[in-house]
Parts: sequence; C-alpha cells; structure tokens
Amino acid sequence: MPTSYPKCSPTEMQGLLVLLNSHKGSEDVALLADDLDLEIDEILPSLDFAGVLGFVKVADGRATFTDLGRRYIAASIRERKSILRDQLRRTTLFKTLLRALESAPDRRLTDEQLAQLFSMTSAPADESVQNIVNWGRYADLIRYDADEHVMVAVRRSSPAAKSSPGSRPPPPSAPESTPGGVADARKGTSAPPSGEPSTATLAPAVA
Repeated sequence: MPTSYPKCSPTEMQGLLVLLNSHKGSEDVALLADDLDLEIDEILPSLDFAGVLGFVKVADGRATFTDLGRRYIAASIRERKSILRDQLRRTTLFKTLLRALESAPDRRLTDEQLAQLFSMTSAPADESVQNIVNWGRYADLIRYDADEHVMVAVRRSSPAAKSSPGSRPPPPSAPESTPGGVADARKGTSAPPSGEPSTATLAPAVA
C-alpha cells in the first residue's frame, strides 16, 4: 500500500462508485468524467483512492469493480463502514497512525505529533492530516477534537461488553416440549442509520 493517499473526500469517492455501479460496474474513465461534467484529472483522486482501498481496478483507461468493490456498493451503510475500516487498517498510513494512538498517553495525539508522524510520508503534513482525519472520522476509527486540536482513537466495544452488568439472566430452559410447542426465538436487529446522502454519508469537514 502507498504511504500517502490521493486527496479526496469519502463523499467524492462514494459518488464515483455509485456512478460506476450505474454503468454496470465497468466503464471508460473518460465517460465517467463526462457524466460528472468534470475533466478526467478531476476524478482521478477518487479513482486512485478507490484503487488504494481495493474497490476498483483501472486498465487501458477503463475502471472496473473488483469483487470487493461490488460487495461494498451493494452493502448497507453500516456494512460499508465496516468494510472501509478493514481496508483502511491495511494501509501503511493507518497502520502507523493507529499504532501511534495505541501507544500514546490517553490514546491521544496532538496536531504537532500528527505533523511529525506524517512528515515521513510524501504528502505535505497539513494535507495528510486533513485527509486522514476526514477518512478516519467517516470510518469511525478516530475522533478529532477541533477545539483542543487532538486526535483520539475510537474504542470499539466487543459484543460481550455491551451487556449491562445488572441485566437479568435469561430465563431457564423449559422442560422438553412437545413437537408442536417449540417457539421460534428471533433476535432483534438494529436498523441502519438513516439520512445517507445520495452518494454517501458525508464525513465532517475539517477546518
């Protein structure tokens, strides 16, 4: 994986993937740009980022979904974010960032520490920080406090940790029932978050 990302927002990449999906998952890059009323150079950052994440391959000027890309675009908002988190964690920058956050006091990094961290990449530090913050917040990997100018790692609870200590234990199993008296227990599922924009959930802009 590269050590720097093309500069684009999650919404821009999502918009490109939605458009590619409307072209049955494969189309000339020039035609995609025409559909968006943009120059080819203007869609290349989104296309490159989709390639970094393993969603799209470009060959002979044609962009085509990978199997992962097709799975991503067909998924719910929650499932998309889960796939995105997995793919971001595979990149060099997020591996480095998350490792630094894990080892930092209180799992926090200041702007100065972030600038030092990203000085090892090929992109300008301020652009790298903004890009990483946008993508990290969108994927629920990090939080950024604009008032204190610190980045904080997101702690993801395990399913077992979500049970409250004072919750009642499940009722004891009933005695062996007759063939017609077995109840079909169904687990409730939480609805995915609503309000997705036409292209994707918009990541908060970084000032």
